[in-house]
Amino acid sequence: MRSLHTRRAPLTVSRRRFVQGLAGGALLIGAGRRASWGAGPREPAVLSGTDFRLTIDELPVNFTGADRVATVVNGQVPGPLLRMRQGDTVTVRVTNRLPMRSSIHWHGLIVPADMDGVPGLSFPGIGPGETFTYRFKVNQHGTYWYHAHSRFQEQTGLYGPLVIDRLGGERHGFDREHVILLSDWTDRDPEHLFATLKRRSDSFNYGKRTLGDFLADVRRQGWQATGADRRMWGEMRMNPTDLADVSGAVYTYLMNGVTPTGNWTALFQRGERVRLRFINGSAMSIFDVRIPGLPLTVVAADGQDVEPVTVDEFRIGTAEVYDVIVQPHDDRAYTIFAQSMDRSGYARGTLAPRAGMEAEVPPLDPRPLLTMADMGHGTHGGGHNHSGASGHASVSSVPASDVAAGGAHAHSNEAAQADTASEHVHAHSPSASHVETSGATRHPPAEYGPTTDMLVSQPSSRLDDPGVGLRDNGRRVLTYADLRTLGGPIDRRAPGREIELHLTGHMQRFIWSFNGEKFSEAAPLRFTHGERLRIVLVNDSMMTHPIHLHGMWSEIESEDGAFQVRKHTVTVRPAQRISYLVTADALGRWAYHCHLLYHMEAGMFREVIVAHDHGGHGSHSGHGSHG
Repeated sequence: MRSLHTRRAPLTVSRRRFVQGLAGGALLIGAGRRASWGAGPREPAVLSGTDFRLTIDELPVNFTGADRVATVVNGQVPGPLLRMRQGDTVTVRVTNRLPMRSSIHWHGLIVPADMDGVPGLSFPGIGPGETFTYRFKVNQHGTYWYHAHSRFQEQTGLYGPLVIDRLGGERHGFDREHVILLSDWTDRDPEHLFATLKRRSDSFNYGKRTLGDFLADVRRQGWQATGADRRMWGEMRMNPTDLADVSGAVYTYLMNGVTPTGNWTALFQRGERVRLRFINGSAMSIFDVRIPGLPLTVVAADGQDVEPVTVDEFRIGTAEVYDVIVQPHDDRAYTIFAQSMDRSGYARGTLAPRAGMEAEVPPLDPRPLLTMADMGHGTHGGGHNHSGASGHASVSSVPASDVAAGGAHAHSNEAAQADTASEHVHAHSPSASHVETSGATRHPPAEYGPTTDMLVSQPSSRLDDPGVGLRDNGRRVLTYADLRTLGGPIDRRAPGREIELHLTGHMQRFIWSFNGEKFSEAAPLRFTHGERLRIVLVNDSMMTHPIHLHGMWSEIESEDGAFQVRKHTVTVRPAQRISYLVTADALGRWAYHCHLLYHMEAGMFREVIVAHDHGGHGSHSGHGSHG
């Protein structure tokens, strides 16, 4: 992705002030109904009202015992909680004290394009020493967050929580609330980390299978089955343990800026209904969250109220947000446990009636392995209710030599028949009640080039599949099929056209793209102002991708084409096909990208242009705010 940045300048000694992660780097925030988002040694820090002042700077931090430099907002990591009220017009003045350009994007907030905070699209960025004024009306409510959209500043600490109070009070009552922002910290220079991934994408995968694993598999399933499995993965030139590009080998997972040993604590009184606002503010990590001993009633997804659904655990993709309500009836501590999807580490805190209490921290679950079913070949076994996984989807890994020669690997006929349009845009008027969830799919021609190493020929929806590592684990696990946004869709028109985008990459070269085209090579996607359209995402890679469309809501469809849930970030698993409807009611230039930071920077980014078209698809008044 193109971005405006320069190398970080050395920090002068006169500006040294340490934010101690090991001692509890998060701050106590108090507002409203005994609300907080952290507990630590310093005074409460919350900014509320309609006029906000933020300063971006560099400060030394120490999360791991090593002194490093973080990008901070108002002197802290994460940045301060911003508390707004639905219906207000707010002004946010952001001063940049970094030696390079910076920015703040309001993730999930529906704002005018020039207020969205993406350098090169929305505005030039905030130069060193400059102050930029954001001003917009807050038309929605719920839990959101803000972060940098400038190179790797998000990885180095520029992120923070944002809560918008609903006019008329909350739909789901509670007595107390806490914001819980999960993130990943690395002591390594992100530029060096990115270069390492480009040289060898599996550098941080310390969980690869060994000879001992092979022998154990032989004892369990026999030589023939084990050999066939190893041959299949070898032919695909992929590794079933490759669940995360960056792992706990180099990451320390934080809860509100506090390491696991720091024991961030959220307080409650016995019998209270406590709302926990979970935000995944990480750069590259997907977490599985649970509180052993407490059911979690999910009441909002990505800031939008949903029909309450009670689970034991939920997976939260990078940039996603879930609000849950818990009601502890015992006078004891509970562990808030967020393990990384690859089980290489965890963030944890404590929910307790008194400060200083701790509960037992559960062990990490066994490291999961991707199966051929996860890759879209065959079916998932077991008794979990994921019927959508039963569609016989198949996957082909295209060897780099074949791809470079024109993609002649078992797909030459399909390639010859592929659409020539790079966006795979269908101009017909698709039925609002029909969503193709399985069956053969065509691939754009660029997928048969040197930037793609895997194709899925028959993806499936599988909205009710909890995902690798969560199936049949004895716990009730949230899926997209469980989520129903209250109020229904924003726009009840049928889509006028359909755009199919394939999530593509080359694992060994660490190239990521849409439709086999990196951002630097791709033309913008063009939406006509006011049109209703369907976007279909097909994941042709073995990685999970959280996809974020700026400026407009993404309304996921169920497998029978009904409205399911409204989101700002849609997490798409390998070999999965997800469709959602979008109303293009926001004029301007918008970012559309994978929210895994290094994937975005490696090319999985598109520009979306929403413009008037006098001969277009009709008009639709209003802006896509809801709630």
